[in-house]
Amino acid sequence: MALAIRMSRGGRANLPFYRIVVADKRYPRDGRYLEKLGTYDPRLASNDEKRVILNKERIQYWMSQGAKPSDRVARFMAQAGMIEMPKWNESPK
Repeated sequence: MALAIRMSRGGRANLPFYRIVVADKRYPRDGRYLEKLGTYDPRLASNDEKRVILNKERIQYWMSQGAKPSDRVARFMAQAGMIEMPKWNESPK
């Protein structure tokens, strides 16, 4: 089973809230997931400690089982000091 650590959108229109979950890559974005690993609330200030909440122990477990984080989740993990900052490919304007 190909596992991904990614965000699942919740909330309502214009008020997003995301769960950080581990799911099979073939599942829909907001569909079934195996375990909730944290949350991301983009409405909070960027320096607020509750903006990104990660369960580091469970993330390490799932990564040892072969789960790969999405680009955005990998950046959150790098900011938390869990992994090295991934390269970000921005297209030139």
